[in-house]
Amino acid sequence: MKKEPIAILINNNVDKRHFIATILGKNASEKLHKYNNLKGFLFSDIAIKKYIEEEYKYDIVKIATNNNRKLSEFSTGERRKIFLKYCLNQKPDFIIFDSIFDHLDRTSQIELADKIKDLSKDFEIIQLVNRTDDILNFIETKYQIEDNNFNLQQLKTNNKTYTSIFKNEIPNALKKIKFEEDTLVQFNNVCVNYNNRPIVKNINWTVKKGEFWQLIGPNGAGKSTLLSLITGENPKAYGQDIYIFGQKKGSGESIWDLKKRIGYFSTTITELFNRNQTLEHLILSGYFDSIGLYKKPQKTQLYTVEQWLKIIKLSAYKNTPFLKLSSGQQRIALIIRAIIKQPPLLILDEPLEGLDDKNTTLVTQLINLLVLKTEITILYVSHRMEPRLLPKTIFKLTPSKEGSIGEILKK
Repeated sequence: MKKEPIAILINNNVDKRHFIATILGKNASEKLHKYNNLKGFLFSDIAIKKYIEEEYKYDIVKIATNNNRKLSEFSTGERRKIFLKYCLNQKPDFIIFDSIFDHLDRTSQIELADKIKDLSKDFEIIQLVNRTDDILNFIETKYQIEDNNFNLQQLKTNNKTYTSIFKNEIPNALKKIKFEEDTLVQFNNVCVNYNNRPIVKNINWTVKKGEFWQLIGPNGAGKSTLLSLITGENPKAYGQDIYIFGQKKGSGESIWDLKKRIGYFSTTITELFNRNQTLEHLILSGYFDSIGLYKKPQKTQLYTVEQWLKIIKLSAYKNTPFLKLSSGQQRIALIIRAIIKQPPLLILDEPLEGLDDKNTTLVTQLINLLVLKTEITILYVSHRMEPRLLPKTIFKLTPSKEGSIGEILKK
């Protein structure tokens, strides 16, 4: 029987985990009813994370590799290759591929897409996506789900028209965070090695006030390493010729002084917020650079958060526990948390990963408005070249045997 791969577009308000569970639990209805009689397997970051957690908890190698290494010891791209091989060894009838392009560089995306196309000849394939552009080009049957009734509808044609959400204004900063100098970050011939393995070599990079940079490079090129040198979380910064906000690393600067001047978002930061705090409290914590809210907020701070919640249309969720929000709502909230104090330097590490088309539009418009209306310096990290985001300068990392080298590209 000929295999018929399908793609399903899911917006961020849908409980995707529950939807996947209904399919794998043989409780699917309507158009997916045939999968109730088949053995399925989930290929996703969520599934990989679960196996990594079990390996860590029980100190075992759950998914055997040739050299008996744990999944956590591999790069993102390598993990996916190993996990896909493990998935196929389970001999499923169908495979659910969920958000397969998140965190992957362009070359790895193409390789994985080609691999799935080959697999579609022998396995039933269900691709779950948040963005229309991520649907694999060989899939002809396309649906969308808009709510937790999980009703599949034919995918509507996306006309690519985007309306303005912010009306050209954002809430004002309550207090300007002072930094009068022009240069925020300066790397001079910076080299980093881990266990005698070179990561980056002779990095020269100067970031000035009001600039909008995109940091790119393949998986494992050292992007996260550079960010950690800036935020003060990497001890490899000491002894290097690095200046952050005009002060040389290792000259007595406080990590809390750095945090006051930096707004930071990454997809992994979600894992830090595991207490039962509300959406409002989560965003308020951005004023205090804390994981959780431990100080009584001022009335002006409460009012500013209310303004932001109206803009991102989450006012109704103000008192909802953060962990009960959808993944998309959590990502948006954490981005606003990073922005709330309007810091001199804003680091956005993969801010669009996991967002649906609507929320992608919201965040891209927000970033463009920050560029237009504020003096905030933005470091934006992404494998994607978003057509609606226009960083003026790109810092590209290219791997080599001696460590990744840096190159400045103009847009």
